[in-house]
Amino acid sequence: MRLTEFWRRMRAHFGDTYAESWATDYVLAPLGGRTVQQALAEGESAKTVWRAVCQVENVSPRLH
Repeated sequence: MRLTEFWRRMRAHFGDTYAESWATDYVLAPLGGRTVQQALAEGESAKTVWRAVCQVENVSPRLH
């Protein structure tokens, strides 16, 4: 998954304004206690991070 697709899905799920904030502030256990932004900055793939988001959020199946 490309990073642009990751952010498109994040905005589709959380909304344009909240997606960035959530990615910066919310710590995800499936990412080893890191935020989305931390995981991506440390080289985690967008696909892995998106799967982690889907594990902790009730993401619409159309976005999986």
